[in-house]
Amino acid sequence: MKLKDSPAAKIGASIAVATGLYGVSFGALSVASGLSFWQTMVLSLLLFSGGSQFAFIGVVAAGGTGVAAMSASALLGIRNGVYGMQLNALLRPTGWRRFAAAHVTIDESTATATGQSDPGEQKRGFWVAGLGIFVLWNVMTAAGAVLGDALGDPKQWGLDGAAVAAFLGLLWPRIKAFQPAAIAVVCAVATLLAVPWVPPGVPILVAAVVAGLIGWFRSDRTPGHAPGHVGDGLEPDLEPYKHDVVARPRHAAAGTGHLVAGNEGEQP
Repeated sequence: MKLKDSPAAKIGASIAVATGLYGVSFGALSVASGLSFWQTMVLSLLLFSGGSQFAFIGVVAAGGTGVAAMSASALLGIRNGVYGMQLNALLRPTGWRRFAAAHVTIDESTATATGQSDPGEQKRGFWVAGLGIFVLWNVMTAAGAVLGDALGDPKQWGLDGAAVAAFLGLLWPRIKAFQPAAIAVVCAVATLLAVPWVPPGVPILVAAVVAGLIGWFRSDRTPGHAPGHVGDGLEPDLEPYKHDVVARPRHAAAGTGHLVAGNEGEQP
């Protein structure tokens, strides 16, 4: 199938345009927060993760240390590592493509790929979305950084609070069930309580610790088959190795007529 005729490629291209244009806000916010044009471009070129980038400049704008900014950014970047494991099993890139795929593995490219059922469409959707966003995001970051230099005092335009608003905009669509929403509220309260007592950038680390503790005790009290996790909004979007299970040779269990792996009702 030609790329221009691919439904997944069309979806990826539309997502790339919509997301890439948003890079202008990051560029403007970054220079308004005190970073130079080139520092802003390095963040977009090398970090290339919207949530992590906004978290970094948010801590910097609040007067936090570089260590606090990097820690907050790294915490949000963990999700991309999870996406990477899923997509490595799904797309199986080889050679230099593994490094390129790792760099453009973000929310949008992952969603585009996993939303397709055809393996070829999965690859086309991933690469069009990932590379398209990378190019447009960096172009618009540069435009926003140049524009940001001309804006003057960020408080005059309300940009001092825009980084927080942008991050909430990225987070909100991902809270789809009661339990994640409850955890988010608890972490928000913990953050607000910590603000007067700790340096800028540390409250988000406090929230991460609280979320980790909730997950730890919740897992410890859940039975092995984990019925409480079903449908609570915390499941992974994709079972990365399900294709391997289908592809393996099917073997019947000894003394039975049923399959160990494969579709229910099939016979060996």
